[in-house]
This record gives sequence, structure tokens and C-alpha cells, in this order.
Amino acid sequence: MNNNTHKFTIAGMVAILLWSSVMGLARAVTEMLGPVGGAASIYTVASLFLVLVMGRPKLRNYSLRYVLIGGSLFVAYEICLALALAMANSRQQAIEMLVINYLWPALTVLLAVLTSGKKTNWLVYPSIALAFFGVAWSITGDQGLTVAQIAANVATNPTTYAMAFIGAFLWAIYCNLTKRIANGQNAITLFFIMTAVALWIKYAISDETGMTLTLESGGLLLVSGIAMGSGYALWNYAIIGGNMVFLATMSYFTPVLSTVISSFILGLVLTHSFIQGVVMVTVGSLMCWWVTREKAPRVTK
Repeated sequence: MNNNTHKFTIAGMVAILLWSSVMGLARAVTEMLGPVGGAASIYTVASLFLVLVMGRPKLRNYSLRYVLIGGSLFVAYEICLALALAMANSRQQAIEMLVINYLWPALTVLLAVLTSGKKTNWLVYPSIALAFFGVAWSITGDQGLTVAQIAANVATNPTTYAMAFIGAFLWAIYCNLTKRIANGQNAITLFFIMTAVALWIKYAISDETGMTLTLESGGLLLVSGIAMGSGYALWNYAIIGGNMVFLATMSYFTPVLSTVISSFILGLVLTHSFIQGVVMVTVGSLMCWWVTREKAPRVTK
């Protein structure tokens, strides 16, 4: 691996760390500025940062199908995730939303397998099951894993749980579809702007009271928005010449990194069962990626 490759790979690792920290920061901001207004503010700062770093998006460079389909899925996912985190009853529940969100790698593989029509390694299915079991294990905590207990936990705030699950499916669909319709285009800055606009519209029609920016909330907002924008900008840079096999592997450890960093930011102590559940989600997702990755050479020979 030459020095140039190292440079791109390090950028990708920093992007993963930034993504892992953004969730906890976003929850802290929305506690100060409100669920919708706080989320809209974060995406606005991130959008402005991306425009400064990557330039203004030029609509004529993108196909209408990519903007409409890809953009709609991206916006819907980001809103589901942002509001699931912001509207959770507690910081602990917000961390649960994170774990549910990280079902998307396993779901991405599942959708790819179901839509490809090709034979795949049977280990994909137990791997996906392990990821789902990990989420259930995390949600029930030390109360015991039963259907009744899961239902009771979800009943405390069904809207946020639904948004987190729907978001995971939306991102899995986005990952599968954009490969086919993007044709090498990258409209991430435009999609961020679209997300910010959608959230401001939702804020305008909601009954949230006016936001008050203080030095603390303003500083945290700036850090959150820049961290979010930087993560996408650095990843975009990393894929130019980084070691993508290594980075793809590392990205599957994001659930562990995200929950640990977010719990530190939010001042939470994670239970043993919660950590075990996160590890199951991570291992299940990593196994999904690994067994489908091994299959590729045999298909193309």
C-alpha cells in the first residue's frame, strides 16, 4: 500500500469515526433546539459545509430519475433517523434507535440477494437472523427476551421504533437502487439540501415553539453539522483511492463505535446485554457482507 492509498484510507477511517459520533451529538442538539427544529438546523449546517467543500450541486449534471428516486429515499431515511433519535423518550431509548438503524447493512444484503436471482451462500440467512436477534436482545435489556417484553418496550414510543425500522429498510433500498440508477453520479450535497428543506417545511407546519440559540447550543450545532458533512465529504474522498476492502470491513464495526461514542457523549452507561446485542448486530452484518463477498468470484469466473 503506497502513501497515496494510506492518505485516502485514513480519510475513510476518519469518516467512519465522524459518523459514529454524529448520532450522539445530534441527540444533544435536538434536546436543546427541539426534535424537528434541531434536526433541520443540523442538516442546514451540514449542507452549507458540503457546498463550501464540494461546491454547489449542478442540477444539469444529474439525471431526473436519480434525483427523484434516490433523493426521495435519502430524504425519507434521514428524516426517519433524525426524528427517531430526537423524539425518543430518553437518551437510552435514542441509543436503541441507533442499534435498530444499523440493521441496514444486513437488510441491504438481504434485498440484494432477493432481487439478484442468483444463488447465494445459505449462511446469509442465519447472519441476517443474528442481526435481528441482536436488536431484540438490545431492546429488552436485562428484562428478559420475550415477545411480550419487546412489545411492551415498543409500546412506550411506537412512533420512534417504527421510524427507526422503516429508516433501516429505506437505506437498504437506497443502497441497492442507487447503484443501478446513479451511473457514477454523486448528488450527496443536493440530497442534504433537500433533507434540510423538507425538515424546515415540517418545522413550519408543526407546533414546535421557536428555537433559542445559546452559545452552548450554537457551538454544539456547528460541531454536529460540520461532523456530519465532513463524514460524507471524507468518505467521498476516500473512495477515490483508498483500500475499499479494508474500509468496507471497518464500516461494519460502526454500530459498536457509534453506540460507545454516543453513550460517552450522552453520559450513559451501557448494560452488558445491550453491548452483547450491538455485537450480535455487528457480527451478523459483517457475516452477511463476508459470505456474499466470497460468492462474487465464483459467479464471475
